[in-house]
Amino acid sequence: MKKTRIKSLLIASIILLGCTQLAAQEAFLSEAQRSRLQSLIDSPERSEAARARNQYRNPLPTLDFFEITPDLTVVEIWPGGQGGWYRSILEPYLSGSGNYIPVRADDSESPFVGLVADNSADRVLVFRAHGFMIYDYPAQAYYDSIYAMLKPGGYFGIVDHRGDETVAQDPTGENGYVNQSHVIMLAENAGFELLAEAEINANPLDTKDHDDGVYSLPPTLRGSTLNRRKRARMLEIGESDRMTLKFIKR
Repeated sequence: MKKTRIKSLLIASIILLGCTQLAAQEAFLSEAQRSRLQSLIDSPERSEAARARNQYRNPLPTLDFFEITPDLTVVEIWPGGQGGWYRSILEPYLSGSGNYIPVRADDSESPFVGLVADNSADRVLVFRAHGFMIYDYPAQAYYDSIYAMLKPGGYFGIVDHRGDETVAQDPTGENGYVNQSHVIMLAENAGFELLAEAEINANPLDTKDHDDGVYSLPPTLRGSTLNRRKRARMLEIGESDRMTLKFIKR
């Protein structure tokens, strides 16, 4: 009985600690700012398909963790066009008092050259787009460019498909996953300091050993069109396990 009670108290403590951490993550923004973000997240102006993914992408605690207040200049790297998932939240949220800048790499010698002035952005955000940072330039060049566009004191926030640290990083990123240690290394090489990390977008059900990598999971569901059982397993897992990292430019 005594062991059972101790175990119960331990579990309760862990739950309480988790709730405390979540509360801390949500303490950056004011209640009014969180309310405004939630109304945009749930807005019928966003497609039903986009809103259905709220459960996997956790936009409110994620944007809270990155401390996105409506008066900031926020750059989003590869936002996915006008229908970009986070763009549909950020652009109206920042309209008026802030500035939203969607950016893709250009054809210059370095990524993003001339698209955002040096030392002008308060935040640079990358959502599930590290895979794009290996195609036209060395990955380090992208991180260096992001560092240049941020103001001193500005934050670089990244959410991406977290790889298995026991497996060496694939430089081609073929399976869609990127090791968290690899991202931290690139960011620190650029001059960033890791300020905080969160498990907001973690998914412990993601084993990361799927036939088609991260693309086996929703929303892509590659390789299970004709295999209902496999598709059901992928849907049960849900979207990928993701790191959520916040870096600062000193």
